[in-house]
Amino acid sequence: MELIISKCGYRCDLCPAYKTNLKSDADKLSMCQAWAEYFGSEVPPEAITACEGCLADGGDPSCTVRPCAIERKLTNCAHCELFACDKLKEKMNFVEDKLKDGIDIPEDDYERFIKPFLGKDCLEEIRKTL
Repeated sequence: MELIISKCGYRCDLCPAYKTNLKSDADKLSMCQAWAEYFGSEVPPEAITACEGCLADGGDPSCTVRPCAIERKLTNCAHCELFACDKLKEKMNFVEDKLKDGIDIPEDDYERFIKPFLGKDCLEEIRKTL
């Protein structure tokens, strides 16, 4: 699959809610269970819909990062001179801020439910190439 990086550094191509990855009610249920276990989220499976991603005018409608990056005509926030601004910090540090301390995460769960949201790591890797 093609690498798809959102404005905030999330990996849409890896996200379990991304349109090509969300294929069944079982996918929705496993995603909800994992998010509850690792992030304390209380999203019911019926509330999950396939995400188009913020690059295709989808994603979280309450996101403040996407409109800012679009206004600045940025591919993503790694290209911004104000990198790691307050708008970005919440999204960029999502995993670190929400992940329960000391929790043991099986490798498969890490790849499916944690890695897509390592925005900070993704953006910092991109910045190294600029």
